[in-house]
Parts: sequence; C-alpha cells; structure tokens
Amino acid sequence: MLHRRDAMIRLGQLGAGTLALPTLLEGRATPASPPARHGGTADSCIYLFLWGGPPQHDTFDLKPDAPADIRGEFQPIKTNVPGIDICEKLPQLARLADKYALVRSLTHPSNNHEPSVQYMLSGRPGAPNLAVPMNQRKRSDFPNIGSVISYFRPPSDLPTAVTVPRPIGHSGVTYTGTYGGFLGPKHDPLERAAASDTREVATHALDPLPDMPESRMAARTGLLKQLERTDAALQKTGSAPGGSSGVEEFREQALRMVSNPAVRQAFDLTREPDRVRDRYGRNEYGESFLLSRRLVEAGVSLITISWMYIFPGGRVSNVWDNHSGLGIYGSKTGFDLLRSPVCLPPLDQGLSALIEDLIDRGLFDRTLIAAAGEFGRTPKVNKDGGRDHWGACQSALFAGGGIRGGQVYGKSDKFAAYPTDNPISPTDFLATIYHALGVDPEGEIRDRENRPYRVCEGKPVAALFG
Repeated sequence: MLHRRDAMIRLGQLGAGTLALPTLLEGRATPASPPARHGGTADSCIYLFLWGGPPQHDTFDLKPDAPADIRGEFQPIKTNVPGIDICEKLPQLARLADKYALVRSLTHPSNNHEPSVQYMLSGRPGAPNLAVPMNQRKRSDFPNIGSVISYFRPPSDLPTAVTVPRPIGHSGVTYTGTYGGFLGPKHDPLERAAASDTREVATHALDPLPDMPESRMAARTGLLKQLERTDAALQKTGSAPGGSSGVEEFREQALRMVSNPAVRQAFDLTREPDRVRDRYGRNEYGESFLLSRRLVEAGVSLITISWMYIFPGGRVSNVWDNHSGLGIYGSKTGFDLLRSPVCLPPLDQGLSALIEDLIDRGLFDRTLIAAAGEFGRTPKVNKDGGRDHWGACQSALFAGGGIRGGQVYGKSDKFAAYPTDNPISPTDFLATIYHALGVDPEGEIRDRENRPYRVCEGKPVAALFG
C-alpha cells in the first residue's frame, strides 16, 4: 500500500494534457440556459466504483445458512439497525447502517468486465463479447454520468466532474464509459492522472501546487495558446459536437481556474490535520475518499473514485475481481485478497470516515454517495478460494443526498444468485443518481450530428428517498 507522501504523489500525477482547460470550461457553459432542477436535493455525488466486481456474499448480502461452498469464509455481524447484517470485515460500516441504504437486487446480463463497466458508468451496455481489453474509449461513445452532469451544470472556476485517482484502463486501453464520448472533450471529467499502463495523457490534469510564481503563470499562458491551436485542429477532425469549439472566449476563465487558490487548495491534502488523514487511511483509497470530500466542499458535482491497485512494476489490478489472491500482500486465495489492505479493510475505514465526516461538516444531506461495481460474484466458491464473474446479482449502497438510511431495498434468493424482489438495472441505478442531483433522467442530450438521446433509460428508485 502507499503511505503518506507516496499516496499524494500518485494522486497528484500529471500528464502531458495538463491545463487542457478551455474546452472543459466551454462545456460547462452549455446549454446556455440550464433546465430547471428536477427531482432530488443533492448538490454533489461521490460515485465509488469498485472495479472488478465485489462479492455480494462477502460484503452486504451474506447467506450464513447456505452450504459452505456458497456462504464462504466470512460471518455476518449485526449492524446498528435490527435485521440488517453485513460482513464481519466491515465493523465500522456496521455501526453506521442507519445512515445508508443497501440494494441487494442490482442485476444485468453481462459477465464480462468491459461491457459491464460501460453499462454501470454510462447506462449503455457494451457489446457482450468484447475481447479483453478491446474497448478503447472514443468520441462516438455515449458519455459517462459525470459528462452528462457537466452538460447540464453551469460554469464555475471548478470542473463539474472529477475522476480520482485515475480512470479505469490497462494494457494500453482506457475503458469506454470513463469520459465525455460524443459530448466532446469539453465535457470530459478532470483526470489528474491517465489510466496506468496506457500511453494516454490526463484529460484535464490540474497542477495542485499551493504556490505559482508569475513566471510560471506566463508560461501557462503560452501553453494555453498552444493547446488552443491543438484543440482547433481536433475540432476539424470532428472530436467535439458541432465541429467548432470557440475556445478563445474561455481562455481567461481557464487562467482564473489554474490561478485560483481555492482550486489548488481543494486538491492539497496536506492542509488536512493528521488526525483526519489518519481516520481516512494513509493509503491511496483513504486519500481518494478524503480528496472527494474536499472536492464536494469546493463545489464539484460528480466525483468518481475508481478502485484499483497498481503493482510496483506498473501493472494494474482490479482487485475486487477476486478469482484468486493474485499474490497481493501474500494473498493465496480470493478470501485472502478480500482480507488484505486493498479490499475490505480500506473500504470499511475510508467509507465510514467519509460518511461521518460529511455528517460532521453538514454536507451529508446534500451529498449522495453511490457505491457499486460492474457486477457481482458467483454463488459458488471456485477452486482457488474465490468467486467468478456474475452479472445476475450484486449489492449496492446509497447514502446521504436525501436517501433514507437503515433500509434494504430488493432481495436475492437463498444463494444470492438472482433477485427475487424489486430488481433494478444499471440504468435505474444511474437514474437514481441523476434524480438525486436534480437532473431529469428523461431529459435530452445531443451528439455531434445533433441527434437527440435520452439522458438515461432507467427510472429512479423512489423508495430509497424520504
């Protein structure tokens, strides 16, 4: 795991795309007259994406009465809400069950990472038989949820959407579902680092240094001019809607963003007291949770946390994909991996810290937390002491943002294999986020050819609110 400065360095990595901000700001200025607020009352959302697919049996939907090869190695523990039990490896979350709602019936038909990631991040399923990892993101893609929110939110000195610590990708590919697609680069989430193990650069990396001499700002002005020329060339290739970006009028706003102390301070975790950083965890996961809270305070609308592990040599692991132990921290089995410092312990520490911190700061009611992976895991434990891909059933968590805590929505069968009550789809999951943020899921966005698309084909899970 990363500690202290190492975690900050990783969170603050910069790519060659540093300060490609004018197009980002232009995107926040469209549509010219944002539609009236629709639905919920949340101002921000933190979307915790547990890449790999966490096992429902070993997190939030344990089946202690099932046979041993299904129930697994972990036992349920009681929470502070009678009748709701969760995994024994999540004791800090167990005492906060009255603050969140569990969904035990999230379902879709894919058992493949690539199309499932795309489905859960954008609401549009990918091709079911994608070869791994043949889903490089491209401008014809349907935009992810952060980019859609950007389309509807007015401009400010901060981006609408941020991805931390980096987008999902490996083996030279950054996954579809992680950026603005046909809405163009101006609606891409700010990425402070590119996907590891790829040749890409961060879409809108932002220098977080607390001080910037005038000489550096002058250099930035020259860099922005260069980026504008690059952007103009990209527009000619049809990389953004309409074929013309009008970047020049947003240059001054871009300069205000990079010179604004409040912007830089939002990314500077060294301003947090040691006790706060210790509570979240001195690792990349804890730092991502803490940075997300700071971005909420600064006014960012949608923060996506992409959960992964980077081996010392740079190889990427979607560690919730617990077929086996992968050797991480000596893990030999999938259950070893779940016990290790890259899965259940930092999830318990970081997510519980985030919930408590948002409550203490008066931000909980206006900040939605949504947590899920791309799918669940097989009921039966495999020969390597882990579980395999299973799209038919997974658990999700919602908290804050008007969600009524202390409840379970939906139900799975006795083996947590299939929903038996109130199934919801990835589009319903995303529609619930849109609703909480006041964006109408039935609203309209348009692609480069001005063709209309519905924001989301799902329906908000109304029973979660109130």
